[in-house]
Amino acid sequence: MGLSRIVMRLARNPGTEFADGDDHRGYTLHAPLTADGMLDEAAFKARRAPCLVRRFAPEEDPQEGKLARRRERWFFDYGEDTGAADEPLYRLGQHRFAVGEYVSITDEDGLLTYKVTEVTPE
Repeated sequence: MGLSRIVMRLARNPGTEFADGDDHRGYTLHAPLTADGMLDEAAFKARRAPCLVRRFAPEEDPQEGKLARRRERWFFDYGEDTGAADEPLYRLGQHRFAVGEYVSITDEDGLLTYKVTEVTPE
């Protein structure tokens, strides 16, 4: 399974404390993509272990976890044994991971939009 390194940075989020976005907040995701930039579900099911995520933000320790899926819902799982999705991803299976595209992620600050700034095959 070939993975891609996907970097997403906080985009403009009007009406929030991140109205202007923040290039220093975001996620680095390692996941399999199809030729058209969608998550490759078959490759993910075959080998989940290398599908990792790292959340970064100024003045915070990086959070490392894994990409996970339960039924039709994708989320970032940081390994806490709560059984709950740590950060649900809004319609992730329908998003195209290409530079300039947007992804919505729910974290402790609520639903925020991130812009894909880098996609590199590994």
